[in-house]
Amino acid sequence: MNQVRTSSITERKPTLNGSEILDHLVPPRQFRKATLDSFTPDPEYPSQASAVAAIRAFISAWRPGTAKLFGRRKGAESKPGIYLDGGFGVGKTHLLAALWFAAPGRKYFGTFIEYTALVGAVGYANAVALLRGASLVCIDEFELDDPGDTRLMARLLGELADTGTRIAATSNTPPNALGEGRFAAVDFLREIDSLANRFTIIRIDGLDFRRRAIDGHAEVWPDDQIERRLSGVPGETALDDFDSIIDHLANIHPSRFAKMVEGLSAIGVRGVHELKSQTDALRFVAFVDRLYDARVRVFASGIPIDEVFAPDMLAGGYRKKYLRAASRLIALTSEDLEEE
Repeated sequence: MNQVRTSSITERKPTLNGSEILDHLVPPRQFRKATLDSFTPDPEYPSQASAVAAIRAFISAWRPGTAKLFGRRKGAESKPGIYLDGGFGVGKTHLLAALWFAAPGRKYFGTFIEYTALVGAVGYANAVALLRGASLVCIDEFELDDPGDTRLMARLLGELADTGTRIAATSNTPPNALGEGRFAAVDFLREIDSLANRFTIIRIDGLDFRRRAIDGHAEVWPDDQIERRLSGVPGETALDDFDSIIDHLANIHPSRFAKMVEGLSAIGVRGVHELKSQTDALRFVAFVDRLYDARVRVFASGIPIDEVFAPDMLAGGYRKKYLRAASRLIALTSEDLEEE
């Protein structure tokens, strides 16, 4: 049985400075051993094997020390920016992490929100100074739904690119979503228009890896069984009411969510219900992302935790975020947490 005391998420009130945020800019734990060789393309979707080949070519074209790799030099052999375009769970993050590990020099890997959090913590000029000189900056889940943050990131990447930093990015678009474009590349290139001609676009088709093994919804547990389940998990756990977690997230900046879940093996969440506030829902999405990165198992009661997003939210501008979070919540409540 678990000998570690079951604590509460609401007891965790972390602080985080710019240097600590920078230290966290590495691939998530589940991708720490990601390589191109360990990626298994789905034979039903040839674009996956093509993506692996394209990334190998991108790596082989690396020219460490070449000045202004992102400059507009005529006759350049390859574009030193790469964008992986596809739906949830098709392997983009695995491939991005594999690229990061293969890259030489000082490099950073983080989600879009982690880079904007760095800017928020230290200011724009200091963020540029901290990142300048990196050989590679990887941005997972580049977000296109906040024009201000998107433009801020485009400006930041432009300044880094002008000094020779290579850029690799992904973003999510829901697979087979009725009435929506299958790929996000057009939106991505439009929003980073000053950098668009410096990127090679790689499209990746496929099924959501998490939903391939898991059908239906997140598993639901009776209240009286959650604590018993937590007691069987090695390591530190936390047990809270859903509303208490939502209230606590409102008082913690999203840049600190990763540190807030650090060291946890599992959490119990009692009384899950549909969220009515979009602000609460977006904070919860950011929290789910950090739980997923840290591979924190979730035991929840109430409605299936992947159904917390109201229908009007799923029909709105943040639909992609909510669908990604729902997919991840299904994985977090399953017996075996696997890579995307």
